[in-house]
Amino acid sequence: MSIPPFFDRKYILLAIGAVCLFFLIFYILGNADFFKVTYKTIVADNVVLAPTPKPLPPLDKFVYDKKLIQLANNGTSTIANATSTATSTVSLTQNLWPVKTVYPLAGAILPFNRIVAYYGNFYSTRMGALGEYPPDEMLQRLDVEVKKWQVADPTTPVIPALHYIAVTAQVSPGVDSKYRLRMPASQIDIAIELAKKINGLVFLDLQVGLSNLQTEIPLLEHYFKMPQVGLAIDPEFSMKTGAQPGTVIGTFDAADINYAATYLANLVRENNLPPKILIIHRFTGPMVTRYKQIKVLPEVQIVMDMDGWGSPAKKIDTYVGFIYAQPVQFTGFKLFYKNDLKPPSTQMLTPAQILKLKPQPSYIQYQ
Repeated sequence: MSIPPFFDRKYILLAIGAVCLFFLIFYILGNADFFKVTYKTIVADNVVLAPTPKPLPPLDKFVYDKKLIQLANNGTSTIANATSTATSTVSLTQNLWPVKTVYPLAGAILPFNRIVAYYGNFYSTRMGALGEYPPDEMLQRLDVEVKKWQVADPTTPVIPALHYIAVTAQVSPGVDSKYRLRMPASQIDIAIELAKKINGLVFLDLQVGLSNLQTEIPLLEHYFKMPQVGLAIDPEFSMKTGAQPGTVIGTFDAADINYAATYLANLVRENNLPPKILIIHRFTGPMVTRYKQIKVLPEVQIVMDMDGWGSPAKKIDTYVGFIYAQPVQFTGFKLFYKNDLKPPSTQMLTPAQILKLKPQPSYIQYQ
């Protein structure tokens, strides 16, 4: 008598295997959380994850205050020491510096370091040193300036930076009649990558034209979330009256600056970043209105940058009149390779001469 096929040994084994598989699937579905945890554990044990950023050391307030006093008092009694022809009538005996503001968060760059930057745009050889030379030559030239400043002040480490004009004012209105041109991400990315080569900072400069900071800053938020990227704003090309850029000098009010600082401060808190640096260019009084209303925040370090060109005496007078006399937090000084040598000027100020200023600038920019 033959055995029916379903009693054959191989069919019995298949049946048992099917039953076992059924119960195994049932068990897995009933214990999905267990297997998820096990999977996560395996991933954590076998995959190289991005390192967790180390917490920054707390701010040493004693060292911070000591450095501010050093910056404020290095010029002794008069800024005129930097050049014998300075004619400013601003009193240098006022107790304006160091400015009493809030302490910054941990990781603050200033006043512990000095920043030396090249300014410009990669599309133009006329807007500054940043775009005037091929990238490698530009970085070499910047390194020469960085070393000059390190020699001039060995007590303050120098950090190189690329100051890139990410929004440029234009003489033509453009499609939206705002007289400004936004640089594409591909160009901004060049500045980011070049700065990485020299372990430097990047500042994205905004010349808003007939637009405003409330419109332009958020469009670059991706970059401002990067810890090495700061913001610069240029009142000269903020045309609140509707005039064409370049025909008159523009202006920013304290409310504009406070908006920019608050925006950066929010990014710092939300993304656990070190304090941002905000640079404001200035060479006239009306370029910045209501300076006493500018709010200094722990998350943002504000630099008022003397942006005027000309002879040493003229530049120092501008620094005294609008940077020294109207203190906010930190100061900057801009040097022009070409415009500072236009007659009657015969020389650019040297690092040693600039370090006689009171207060000593923490940010130096070359155009």
